[in-house]
Amino acid sequence: MNEKNLLRLLLHYAKEDVYPFHMPGHKRNTALLGETLPYALDITEIDGFDNLHAPQGILQQLNEQLARLWGSEQSFALVNGSTCGILAGVASCVSPEETVLVARNCHRSVYHAVELTGATPVYLVPPVDTGSGIAGSITPEQVRRALEAHPNTRLVIVTSPTYDGVISDMAGIVRTAHEAGVPVLADEAHGAHLVFTEQAERSAVRAGADIVIHSLHKTLPALTQCAAAHLCGTRIDPVRFQQALSMFETSSPSYVLLASIAQCADFLEAQGAAAFAAYRARLSDFSERCRALERLRVLGKGADKLENHPAFFAFDPGKLPVVTAHTTLDGQALLEALRQDFAIEGEMAAISYALLMTSVCDTEAGFTRLLEALFAIDREAKFCEKPSAFSVPALPELRCSPAEAAKRSGRLCPLQEAAGKMSLEYVFCYPPGSPLLVPGEIVNQDMVSHILKAQAHGLSVLSSRGALPLLRVCD
Repeated sequence: MNEKNLLRLLLHYAKEDVYPFHMPGHKRNTALLGETLPYALDITEIDGFDNLHAPQGILQQLNEQLARLWGSEQSFALVNGSTCGILAGVASCVSPEETVLVARNCHRSVYHAVELTGATPVYLVPPVDTGSGIAGSITPEQVRRALEAHPNTRLVIVTSPTYDGVISDMAGIVRTAHEAGVPVLADEAHGAHLVFTEQAERSAVRAGADIVIHSLHKTLPALTQCAAAHLCGTRIDPVRFQQALSMFETSSPSYVLLASIAQCADFLEAQGAAAFAAYRARLSDFSERCRALERLRVLGKGADKLENHPAFFAFDPGKLPVVTAHTTLDGQALLEALRQDFAIEGEMAAISYALLMTSVCDTEAGFTRLLEALFAIDREAKFCEKPSAFSVPALPELRCSPAEAAKRSGRLCPLQEAAGKMSLEYVFCYPPGSPLLVPGEIVNQDMVSHILKAQAHGLSVLSSRGALPLLRVCD
């Protein structure tokens, strides 16, 4: 536990008769503004509360606590989400025109980092689980082959676990990259909890990844935007990383968010073992009860085993992709049924499944409610005897780097007429935010058909401008 608990310190300070002739502009005036929002706790870097960009006191204690919890060499509390950690991580490792290996299903923040640094991406394309359409794991062999083909690579970037819960063999990937003298950045935004579960050895920190980024708010009890970055080993210059972090993270950090990170860390230290044991028990019970589902299938639960999915190295048991492929429902229809009939809000709809996310904070009553809803929908769903096999569209040809594409002028073109032209925009389903098209790539007809199919199933497909069907291209 922190020598001084940040939240308690903020609460104590809020009660003191100290008048704020400093930012923020609300001046902690709860008499005027009310107490619905935490104005009383929202301060700036005043005396006794340290400085996030040069921590020496209570915030340094917090960073040290994060390092102890996850087992890193050095950790950093982040209040701009995982995005600022990813941007800083890439910027601290690569320079313009240098090569980076990027898992194709990385979040768009990785692509933005590549674009901002002027690096040249080489993509690692995951296999697809043919029964669900979910992208599988990146393998050490893929990394080895790519490094042999591109010996000047400066960084390997992999997302594990993915948004859907797919875990890659990070230990094998790290070992392969390190043998070639290349560091690894793990976007583990969706896996901050792994080190506290039975999948602890699958965590990127345990695997020795050089930079690991966590979104604490995704799977742990922390407010949205709370995140952490971890450095492991000696391949990353911590000074260069901190300098990059100071460029991408706000210079006016929210102490409300920092207090949330501190509370999350204290929870993990004091209650983590017991809370995660209870969580595992709830997940195990849920899995056992899923066996009785006849048409819907919860991936990795019930009778569905990991061996049925050779595209997956491992899977996060806390993620619940409910596969609709054996029914006439699609993912969007399933989410709408859960929302409208059972007051359950899911995370994301894909063509053939809906993703439900769980965490250590889910209750037994919540799991029971979900089970009752799934069984009710399962009884009403129409059975589909021959579900479609899923595949990913062919990877577009990379004509130039995203940074070079950003300099090109272009025109707006209907998506249906874009095949053969170079995209000057990102196109992605959101969520999860992994690009389908990247600036500098030649649009192929396979990709056009895939995007149109996603739209037909009610998925939110966006471009950099926020709207389709017009796409900015050049010939």
